[in-house]
Amino acid sequence: MTADIEEFGGTGDGHTDNSKAFAAAFASLKRAGGGRLRVDRGTYLTGPIELFDNITLEIGHGAALQFFPDMQLYSPVLTRWEGIVCFGMHPLIFARDAHNVALRGEGTIDGNGNPWWASLGRKKSAHQACPVESIEIALAEYNRDLIDQPSGGGGREMQFLRPPLVQFFRCSDIGIEGLTFRNSPFWTIHPVFSDHIVIRDIFVQNPPDAPNTDGIDIDSCTDIRVENTTVDVGDDCIAIKAGCGERGLREGKPSKKIVIHNCHFRHGHGGVVIGSETAGGISGVSVDDCSFEGTDRGIRLKTRRGRGGTVSDLRFRTLKMERVLCPVAINMYYRCGAKPDEAAELFALTSRPVNALTPHIRDIEIAGLEARGCRSSAGFIAGLPEAPIEGLTMKSCHIELARQDMAPVAESEMFEGIPDTGARGIRIRHASCEFRDVTVTGLDAGDEPFIFEDGARTDTL
Repeated sequence: MTADIEEFGGTGDGHTDNSKAFAAAFASLKRAGGGRLRVDRGTYLTGPIELFDNITLEIGHGAALQFFPDMQLYSPVLTRWEGIVCFGMHPLIFARDAHNVALRGEGTIDGNGNPWWASLGRKKSAHQACPVESIEIALAEYNRDLIDQPSGGGGREMQFLRPPLVQFFRCSDIGIEGLTFRNSPFWTIHPVFSDHIVIRDIFVQNPPDAPNTDGIDIDSCTDIRVENTTVDVGDDCIAIKAGCGERGLREGKPSKKIVIHNCHFRHGHGGVVIGSETAGGISGVSVDDCSFEGTDRGIRLKTRRGRGGTVSDLRFRTLKMERVLCPVAINMYYRCGAKPDEAAELFALTSRPVNALTPHIRDIEIAGLEARGCRSSAGFIAGLPEAPIEGLTMKSCHIELARQDMAPVAESEMFEGIPDTGARGIRIRHASCEFRDVTVTGLDAGDEPFIFEDGARTDTL
C-alpha cells in the first residue's frame, strides 16, 4: 500500500498542525499490514510520530517535517536516556518493538531544537537541581528510583529528559537513507536494543553550540552499517554505547558488529566515539576511509571507574583529520556527569580494587591515520592503574601539530585527576602500546613525540 499524507488531510503550509493526519495515515498503514507514506511539497508541522511494522516514511525533495517544540506533547515513554533505561519524553519519531521500518527520501526532518536548547540554558543558568515543570515532575514520578543514576551531564537531576529526533527501541531491520536530519532537541538518531540497521547517504546537522546533540548514537545494538554519511553537530558525531553502571551490567546488551565507512565528520566533541556508557561491552567495530574536519577529537574512547564493561576489537584504518584538537583520545578518567563526592575514588591515580564495574579496554588498531593542524596535542592515552589499556597498536600514522591558534594541552580530552602537562606529543599512561612508523611533527624544539608516564609499556619503532 502506498499513500500520500494529503489523502489524510495533511497540509504542508508550514502552519497547520498535521498531527492527526500523520496518526491517521500510520494507523491506516498498520491495519493494512504495512506500506509507504509519501510526504511531498511543503513543510509539515506535527507533534510526535510513531512508526510500526513494515512501514516506510518517504520524504521527497523539497519536503520537510518540522516538530512543535511544546514539551507537553511528548508524553513519557520507556526509553534509554544516557545509559539508563527509564521514562523520558516521547521521541519526535519513534518505533518500538517494530520490524522492517524505513526512513527514506531527499527531504528534511527538522526537530526545531532551538527552544529546547534555550530552555536547558535557562535551567542551568538558574542552577535548577530538581524537577520543576509539569512534564519533569511526571517523569520524576515514573523515575523516582532512578534520578540519582549516573549520566553524561545532560541533566538527569532536573528530569528535563529531552527527546531524540529519531529513536528505534527494540527494533530490527531498519533502513535510513538519503534524508537530512537537523536541529534535534537531544541526540539525533538513536537506535537502542536494535539489530540489523543500515544508515547511508544522510546528512545530520546541528549547531556547534547546541547541547548534547550527538549525531548517531548506536546503543546496545548489533549488526550496524553507517556509510557515505556526513555528521556536523554540537556533541559527538557518531557514538557507540552499551548502557551504564550496574543496570547496564544486568541488562548485558553489547554493541557489536559495527561498520562505519566513508563518512565525514565536522565540529563535535568527537568524530567516532566509544562510550562513555560501556557496561554491556563494545566490540567488533570497524571504521575506515573517513574524514574529520575541526572535531575536538578524532578517535575517542571514554569511560571511567563505575561504568563497567569491556571495549575490544576496534579497527580504525585510513582516516584523514584536519584541525582537530587531538586525533586520538583514549580516556579512562572521563569527568562529565561525575558527582563531586565521588571524584576522589573515580579519579584516583593509585590502584583501586578491580570489580564488576571496572572498565577494560584492549585490542585496538589504528592504521593509516593522517592528521594535520592538530590544535592541542598529538594524542592522549590514559588507562587505569588497576586496568591498563592493553594491546593498542598504531602504525603508519602521521600527526602534524598546528603552527598557530593552539589550544591548551588540557583540552585534548575531558579528564579529571590526571596532572596537567605542557607537552604536546602523544601522552601515554597505564597502557601497553606498540607504535610502528608513527611520526609527530610541529613540536617545539626539545619536545618529545611520545611522553611515557606512569604504567606506560611501549614498543616504538
